[in-house]
Amino acid sequence: MKYFHVFALILICLTAKNSFAQSNSTNKEPFVIGEIREINSTILGEKRILNVHLPAQYDSSKSYPVIYLLDGSAQEDFLHIVGLAQFFNMQYTMPEMIIVGIANVDRKRDFTFPTTNADLKKEFPTTGGSEKFIQFIEKELQPFITQNYKTTKDNYLIGQSLGALLASEILLKKPTLFNHYLIVSPSLWWDDESLLKSAENTISKTDYANVYVYIAVGSDEPKIMVKDANSFYKALIKSNSKDFKVNFMRLDKENHATVLHQAINEAFRLLFPLAEK
Repeated sequence: MKYFHVFALILICLTAKNSFAQSNSTNKEPFVIGEIREINSTILGEKRILNVHLPAQYDSSKSYPVIYLLDGSAQEDFLHIVGLAQFFNMQYTMPEMIIVGIANVDRKRDFTFPTTNADLKKEFPTTGGSEKFIQFIEKELQPFITQNYKTTKDNYLIGQSLGALLASEILLKKPTLFNHYLIVSPSLWWDDESLLKSAENTISKTDYANVYVYIAVGSDEPKIMVKDANSFYKALIKSNSKDFKVNFMRLDKENHATVLHQAINEAFRLLFPLAEK
């Protein structure tokens, strides 16, 4: 009889626990940090997914700066860039911003210009579509965002690796598309460094008035990436454009896999200093 009572007590406890868990499990709702928008691109000939994060107290009567994030899917860089922006808005002087993450379809295609290097063409057969992707940004993406959200003239482009190669190409060829370029570990080795080799001449003929450029690279990245990032910085600072500012940062102990989060953290620290109390 003694064992029966013990067993009955255990059974009652388990039943109560299970009932409590079931009752609690019904009190749930999705934790949403943004909107998923779809844009039909005639330039690219495909539909593209955008992840859009709005300020917590988003007011449709107000205008906001916009961060455009390459590699912007939920499985790529969208979540932690949103987290950094939230932190710097809360603790530093960063204004509330709209963040637009551009989800990838084929980043090798979209982020690279054509190459004459036979080995690269063989290894990466879909590459060479950056011209169309830049047109997509200029003629479809940016108009879509400004039509659907109230924005200021301040906009930011964030890219890493091949995304940073694209950001560098836009800076050199279409600099007015953005007024802030956050370029992390740019793959300037692409096409035997042809973009980098032409950079100094292009920069000397281009007006970068009121443009900000931040370049970062990890000290533990491949030597060519460290060298090329530094060379790009040195080419940019030769510009005599009015109110053109360039920052360069080499991050110790960061490699190609770890550098982005810390690099953007440092970029935000430079752009939005700690608020004085």
